[in-house]
This record gives sequence, structure tokens and C-alpha cells, in this order.
Amino acid sequence: MATAALSVSAAPAALVVGAGVAGLVAARELAVAGYAVTVLEAGTAGGRVGAHEVDGLRLDTGAEAFATRTDAVARLAAELGLGPVYPAPAGAWLHAGDGADLPLPSSGIVGIPGDPTAPEVLTALGEEGAARAAQDLNAPVDPALLSGPLSLGALVRDRLGDAALEVLVAPVVSGVHSADPDQLDVDVIAPGLRAGLERTGSLCRAAAALRAAAPSGSAVAGLPGGMNTLVTALLADLTERGVRLREHTRVTSVRRTLPDAADSPAAGGAPAASGPEASDAAWTVSVRGASAAEDAEDAPDEDLQAERLVVATDGPTAVDLLGEAVPGLSGLRPAEGAGIALATLVVDAPDLDAAPRGSGVLVSPSATDVRAKALTHATAKWPWLAEEAGPGRHVLRLSYGRITDATPVAGTSDEELIAAAVTDAATLLGVPLSRRDVLDADVIRHPGALPMATLGHRATLRAITEALDAVPELDVIGAWRSGTGLAAVVGQARRSARTSAR
Repeated sequence: MATAALSVSAAPAALVVGAGVAGLVAARELAVAGYAVTVLEAGTAGGRVGAHEVDGLRLDTGAEAFATRTDAVARLAAELGLGPVYPAPAGAWLHAGDGADLPLPSSGIVGIPGDPTAPEVLTALGEEGAARAAQDLNAPVDPALLSGPLSLGALVRDRLGDAALEVLVAPVVSGVHSADPDQLDVDVIAPGLRAGLERTGSLCRAAAALRAAAPSGSAVAGLPGGMNTLVTALLADLTERGVRLREHTRVTSVRRTLPDAADSPAAGGAPAASGPEASDAAWTVSVRGASAAEDAEDAPDEDLQAERLVVATDGPTAVDLLGEAVPGLSGLRPAEGAGIALATLVVDAPDLDAAPRGSGVLVSPSATDVRAKALTHATAKWPWLAEEAGPGRHVLRLSYGRITDATPVAGTSDEELIAAAVTDAATLLGVPLSRRDVLDADVIRHPGALPMATLGHRATLRAITEALDAVPELDVIGAWRSGTGLAAVVGQARRSARTSAR
């Protein structure tokens, strides 16, 4: 079995497993700190932030915006020479079925209204539902809501009532997390919300405060040309810094290999160095490249050695790889994330020039007339894309896949999803659309894309963190630990890699 040190220079070696945004950002930070970095990727770089061409337009295959509640993404983009763009002011709508379409109240978070007395809340919930939600402003807070495990659904139901949960919160949570609010840990989905409830005495005031704490302007931003340009810029930056990227390279095993056991902390010796002055390899990672035949099980793997290791994969993969190397980790495998499919349509539909549903539509899980969980009217949301597409040509992206779906998207063909997307888009946008109006279409699938932020997930994360804290030369990053969204992923990757480099 071949064994290779990753660097022939005096710089210490670092390995990053996974070339999604988290892995690429971590690789950049380590390179800046003086490491000789190699990134290993089983597929192609970019992960779920990629691009595809549909009717001549270069479009995002995954995330198309980032939250501005922190400056993590904007700061990174600026360092890479990219400036943010903001969506058009038209907000999103809600679809509850049976023609019940209405604008989404925009003053709170995760569908929780910042002001339950606002006219749009009255329109959405009706007099009885709005009156029940408004009780939140004066009702005493049950101490049981402030500590211990609690789902987002239970919290909203207690403070605002069933109507607010079903009409306002469930469509947002379903669209973003592919799950029922009763399944999701409120402290994972909305960090700080319970603390705000305790401080203000109102869930709505807490939601408004969290929204107001974000930087001024839109709650989200994007990049000209799409979020995929962030990956392009990262890859160019890494190349300039001498980072080596090995795509189509599968990691088959990971071993912690302190060369002299007598020097290891377990044997009473000094801990292995973790900064750029480190000299002894701490990790051996076995890989198999694309050149090895898939059916050649006896083909030798290549062993790579490095002082530092960053694992930037999904949770189940990370625990599978590190289970033997990190004591206590093997029994903590998190649940598989929900799979989603994105059906992108480019349509010739001048009726959509007026953006009849603003930037898009979130669908209530109780709606039975459409299968999609959300629709983004991309050319209405992003002025730069509308200019590229031209009048009458529109980009619609429909998202499919809830863990509660009777028919999983994995069992539906691309053609079936495209046909469903055309029908669903017509219903959600309120305009006639048929397959004849579709200029081009594509389906992108993201298996296990959304980590399960269930009540049990947070306890599992705490146990995983305790196990990982005992291994200082290792970082494990990604949305399953940081939370969903580029802002959380980028922030965690930079913090972790900078700590590693000290």
C-alpha cells in the first residue's frame, strides 16, 4: 500500500475531506495559516452550491441566496472580489390550497409574525386566529417553555395557537427544512428565540427583535451570476495559494497515527502540536481515485499522511469515517437528512412579467392541490437574472421533498417531476402554463441535503462535540453541526479552521 506525505516543503500538511463550501473555506483558512493543503472530494467541487445551464442561462443548482443576519458570507465574498446583490422588494406568498393565496408577513422569523395585530396577519388567520395569536402579547409565559427540549411547533402552538402554526409557520419551516415544526428543535431552528421570549414576555416580540438584530436591509442577499460564483472564486483563490484539489477521490478509511506511541498524550507524553510548527503526522487517510475500477475490491488504496484533518462531509459520512479513529464516536451516527429535488423551468410566459406572487410561494403542508413545497420566481426575485432572461422569459424553481411526503422524490423520475412542476407552477402563480410554454427544464437532486434538526439531534450533537474535543488536531464541520444555510456554514468553517491553525 503506497504511503505519501502531502507536502515536500517544510510546511505542515493538512487534509480536507469534502469540497463543498465548508471544505473549500476551511482549506483557504488553513492555507493562509501556512499549511500545505490537499482537498479530497468524492465527486466534484462545490457540493450543493453549483451551476447548471438551462435554456442558455447559468443558474444555481442549490443555494441561491445567503442570510444577512451575520456578515460571514458577505465578508468572504468581498475578500474574493465579489459584491452582494439584493432581491427585489416584492415578498413571498403563502399557498394554503383551495385558492387561499396571501402575502407572507415579513416582520418576524420562521413564519412567526413580529406583530400579530398587523393587517396581513388578520388577513392570513382570520379574526379568530389573529385574536388568538395576539394573546401572546400579554399572556404570562409558562416557565416550562423556557428550558428543556422543546419543538418549534409546541412553542408556537402554546403562544400563538393552531392557526398561526398551520397557516404561517408550517409552510416556512416545511419549505426550508422539509419537516414538520413538531419534529424540530426550536433552539436549532431559531437560536435565541426562547431567550427573547423570556426577556420580552412575547414570542412575537422575540421574533421581531431577532429580525431587527440582523443587518439593515434585506434579510437575504445573493451574488451577481448566482451563488455558484462563490465556488468559482474560492477555487481560483485556492489554486493561487497552492492548494491541491483531488476530485473523484473517495476516502475509504481514516486512522489517527501518532508515529511514536510513547509520545502520545495517552502514554503520558506531550500532546501533538496543532499549529503550523507541527512536524509529526497525526493522520493517515486512505483514498481511492477515479482511476481505480469500481469492481476492483482488491486494488490497493493510497495512504496520505497529514498533521491536521478537516472532515467537511454530511453527518453520517463523517461519523462513519471517524468512528474507529475517535473514541466514543461510532455510536453517535446522526439521522440521514431529508432529500430534495429542484425542478427548474425556463418558460415563455409574458403574463409573469407582473410577478403575480412576488418572489415566490411557500406551500402549506396541508395543501392538497400541489405537490411542491415551495416555488421561487427567480426572475422576479433577482433583477440581474431578469435582465439576462429578457421580457417574457422567466425562471421558476420548484422544490420537492418533505420527510412526510407519501411519495418520496427519490421514487419519481425527472420527467414526472417536470410535468408536476408545470402544473404546480400554474396553480401557485395563478397563470395558465403548459408544457408548450417550457423552453427548457432540468431536475437537480440533493440526497440527504437537509440535516434533521429534531429534538434528539441536539443531544447527539452535544455527545459528538464531547468526543471530538478530545482530538485537537481534527475539525468536523458542515451544516449538520453548524445549522442550515451558507451564513452558518461559512461562519463555522472559518472559526474552526482559524482555531486549528493556532
